[in-house]
Amino acid sequence: MSVIGMVKEGSLEAPTRHPIDWKNPEYYDESKVFAEMERIFDICHGCRRCVSLCGSFPTLFDLIDESPTLELDGVPKEKYWDVVDQCYLCDMCYMSKCPYVPPHEWNLDFPHTMLRAKAVKFKNHGSSFRDRFLSGTDTLGTFAGIPIVTQTVNAVNSTTLMRKAMDSTLGVDEHAWIPGYAARTFRSYEKGHIADRAGNIGTPLDGERTPGKVAIFSTCYVNYNEPGIGLDLVKILNHNGIPYVLAEKEACCGMPKLELGDLDSVAALKEKNIPALVKLAKAGYAILTAIPSCTLMFKQELPLMFPDDEDVALVKAAMWDPFEYLIARHKDGLLKTDFQQPLGNVSYHIPCHGRVQNVGKKTEEMLKMIPDTTVNTVERCSGHSGTWGVKKEFHAQAMKIGKPVFKAMDKNSPDYISSDCQLSGHHIEQGMEALRAAGAKEPELAHPITLVRMAYGL
Repeated sequence: MSVIGMVKEGSLEAPTRHPIDWKNPEYYDESKVFAEMERIFDICHGCRRCVSLCGSFPTLFDLIDESPTLELDGVPKEKYWDVVDQCYLCDMCYMSKCPYVPPHEWNLDFPHTMLRAKAVKFKNHGSSFRDRFLSGTDTLGTFAGIPIVTQTVNAVNSTTLMRKAMDSTLGVDEHAWIPGYAARTFRSYEKGHIADRAGNIGTPLDGERTPGKVAIFSTCYVNYNEPGIGLDLVKILNHNGIPYVLAEKEACCGMPKLELGDLDSVAALKEKNIPALVKLAKAGYAILTAIPSCTLMFKQELPLMFPDDEDVALVKAAMWDPFEYLIARHKDGLLKTDFQQPLGNVSYHIPCHGRVQNVGKKTEEMLKMIPDTTVNTVERCSGHSGTWGVKKEFHAQAMKIGKPVFKAMDKNSPDYISSDCQLSGHHIEQGMEALRAAGAKEPELAHPITLVRMAYGL
């Protein structure tokens, strides 16, 4: 029976999350997963508040509206997978729209139900070569740091012929933006400074609440694709007299594997990362990552997968978004505000995995501290979501989801466009190019960390 017409108020309490019971064999029982999807889909059908968020909800509602009964009972169970495939785990329905999330008695967690379905699908059918290829960020990153290989790969990947081949053989849309590889990794730039930086840590000042030293988890993207973002973060830390180290060892955070439902691989990557990170957490470091999805992995997904792991909990407590940390330092009176360079008009996008962290608009707050700088903040999903938006079957949908963002970012003819998620930034840049009239001003894409480094005049 549908919940249409039922009167039920949403919870006024803050959303809470239950641990992910992924080690329980029942988690992978397909009949139980279908039963839970049916329960949740029926509630969503009666509400429809999330219809504009992504492709999952319009897909679900179209299936119902086109069924013989006009109710969920008229939708074949195998069609549920169409809804699952449209979910890229942005968490926005859970965090910003749904009134029935825990602690509400209906206990509706749409994203983690989709994660469970993805895990069942992966367990029973595995994944395609394309999906394994795209989610193997460390393997792909081996191209970085080998100049002649990097130059060749980047050149080949940029040709129309190769993009058409990738479209037809790999299923990577020929029109989607894909990142290039750096000739030198971020870690190769900075690893020689670890001992020097670690040995230069002073005593915390009176009244200091934030950690006075930073550990950088560079992330696959910054390390292999755009090390300049990491180098700009280092310049900001040096300018503010904040000593830093690099994580001794580092592997992919696991988010690309999580999106596939490959939870065993997520656990294997956790075993590579947590031992090195927990040492830093115990030593009092604030651990910073420059990509929101990676920060979220350590702040939310791993703690929910391993709720009884004390080391995971310690890393969670030590993990900071870079601007969350910098603004906290500012509130402690320990951040320099000697900005030298105005930025003009900046259109800034808050990515979904930044919003989910519930730290507030810290990047916006920092950008607004820069004199003679106007910030146009856009708080909506860009539609990219890691590997999902480059896939042939989803790229057009990703561009459609992002279209309101592309239009909003173009407001006031920005000098710069920026997003904490650099992948979203490139996706937005591509979308804005498609909408831009001939001869119109072309803004420059720059990560917020890079904008702050520029504003400092570094």
